Amino acid sequence: MVRILLSTRLGERRLTQADLSRMTGIRKNTISELYNEIATRVSLDHLDLICEALGCELTDLIVRTPNKESWVKTRTGAPLPSKGEQ
Repeated sequence: MVRILLSTRLGERRLTQADLSRMTGIRKNTISELYNEIATRVSLDHLDLICEALGCELTDLIVRTPNKESWVKTRTGAPLPSKGEQ
């Protein structure tokens, strides 16, 4: 699962979503979707602007945690083996 830590980064800097929207020119609705982690797609340009505005690296903004179950299938449709089964 990919998580966007925008709420954490804004809180650390005591900035609001509106502040970030003004700083970057990104629509408030887009910032809100990222902040609330409901965005299903993310623009690379937006990520770049946000990192520049917050003075952070992409790795400070986005983290990936393993999914409990793999959603990826092999060509035969079987689930991929877990790391312990390889």
